Amino acid sequence: MRLISYNGGEVGRLTEQGIQPLVGSIRDQIACWDRGEPFADADGAGIRSLTDVRLDAPVDAPSKIIAAPVNYRDHQAEMSVASQVGELGFFLKAPSSLLGPGGRVQLPYYDRRFDQEGELALVIGRTARCVTEDEALSHVFGYTGLLDITMRGGEDRSTRKSFETFTPMGPILVTADEFGDPSDVELSCWVNGELRQHTNTRDLIWGPAQLIAYASSVTTLHPGDVITTGTPAGVGPLEAGDTIRLRLSGLGLDLEVTVAADAATASPTTGRNKGPVPPPVRTSR
Repeated sequence: MRLISYNGGEVGRLTEQGIQPLVGSIRDQIACWDRGEPFADADGAGIRSLTDVRLDAPVDAPSKIIAAPVNYRDHQAEMSVASQVGELGFFLKAPSSLLGPGGRVQLPYYDRRFDQEGELALVIGRTARCVTEDEALSHVFGYTGLLDITMRGGEDRSTRKSFETFTPMGPILVTADEFGDPSDVELSCWVNGELRQHTNTRDLIWGPAQLIAYASSVTTLHPGDVITTGTPAGVGPLEAGDTIRLRLSGLGLDLEVTVAADAATASPTTGRNKGPVPPPVRTSR
């Protein structure tokens, strides 16, 4: 099923005709899935057009957003770093950084570099603790797109990636049964119409099952938690006025956001010239 969250808490399934509203919230749909119950259409609710609603991130207020650092070899090479996910584990992004489709990424500082990072993300559907790789994907409710907006520098990853609006997600959440194999997903990311990133998730160092198994060995994964799988090569700087577009095969709708710097100030931390040296901006690849 292809699910859309909209208008601050409503949820519906996307059909060829538009959005068919469902009973309850996205968390109610996740609970139905966990119990093996069908999703229920809202009685008397007519089909709604995508153009008539405000799209939200597919889930709201997850207890955790777990992110994989350096999970593609080509990104490891472009950042000239020795460590990758198998040595680093994972980091956390603040759930308050979520942003819905069509929103605006707000750059907080005018004297720091910020990059786009396109990724495949998954939403946990049932509690997972110390699951094996063979069991891991059975705990996934669905898959979606995610942009991990990143400030470059020497501060901790969780700091540099947790600013408000720094986790655009969506626009659609495809349930695992319909999405197919998450280890064979084409990913493309454009900035202002120029292709910056293109990969397939078969090039991940740790695939989705290994990420889930490892994360669940560290912390309990709860329904609605988000795990994002990492970004490939092609990251590049963002400026106010930019438009970012992310496409993942299996979703059918692109995630698009714009970039603003309405209240940017000078950075109060001193990490600007520290940490890995990011690559220069890339044009079409």
